[in-house]
Amino acid sequence: MKKFTKTLTCVIAASAFATVAVADEDAKLIINDELKIETNVAASADSPLDELFSGWVFRSNETQLMQMDDFDNPSFIFVEQAEEQFAKVDGTEGKACATCHEDVASFKGLRTVLPRHNASTGKLDTMATLINDCRTDRMGAEPWKFSKGKMTSMKALISLQSRGMPMNVAVDGGAAEAFEKGKELYYTRVGQLDMSCANCHEDNYGNMIRADHLSQGQTNGFPTYRLKNAKLNSIQGRFKGCMKNIRATPYKEGSDEFTALELYVASRGNGLIVESPSVRN
Repeated sequence: MKKFTKTLTCVIAASAFATVAVADEDAKLIINDELKIETNVAASADSPLDELFSGWVFRSNETQLMQMDDFDNPSFIFVEQAEEQFAKVDGTEGKACATCHEDVASFKGLRTVLPRHNASTGKLDTMATLINDCRTDRMGAEPWKFSKGKMTSMKALISLQSRGMPMNVAVDGGAAEAFEKGKELYYTRVGQLDMSCANCHEDNYGNMIRADHLSQGQTNGFPTYRLKNAKLNSIQGRFKGCMKNIRATPYKEGSDEFTALELYVASRGNGLIVESPSVRN
């Protein structure tokens, strides 16, 4: 029997189990009264999950409403900053992002396939590495730190172009080795609390922790604005925070470990719709 009903779309009602989040079956994520986002989809046959649920499903009604209108979504303050940065000349080559990429809309679909294997380097490309490669190799500019303001804002702007499209991360071919590495990391217990990613986001999603509901840990909404710290948060930045919460030593952002983990977690959400930039608690 599935943990949630197929009509689950939002977390504002009670279930037969006091600690499990269920939903008002009529609640839907519709952005700006026009873009309908499916917040739960069928899992693939080889998925460890019965169904896939966006993190939006597990949030309070007030938080959900913030994401349903771009005017109310705090992420768009940072998106606007990134639009200015996109047109700004930086570096020794006298170029801006817009010099090569005249319209940011040309990035439509990119968010859905990242991370992806790069046959030339033999490594995974994330959005952060792609941005920094452009900055250093084409613009002659300094690279940005992976989870600092300018980088996360630019990732939000680029991710926004794919909003409404399904995640479709490839895990075969050259990405297979990293996928297996990421999977191993996901299920490995670490830290003083001896916990793995799966303990929260697979075994206990929907249950309460620190007055909030655990989600499936899906990445389709990242970068995400968190009310907790009032800023945009990156995927690997969130990995780092989770590891600190269980008293483990985090890997470095941009490391092979965190990038492999990002690939694996992203693949668990294949089919979910890109919501970036989302709002979470």
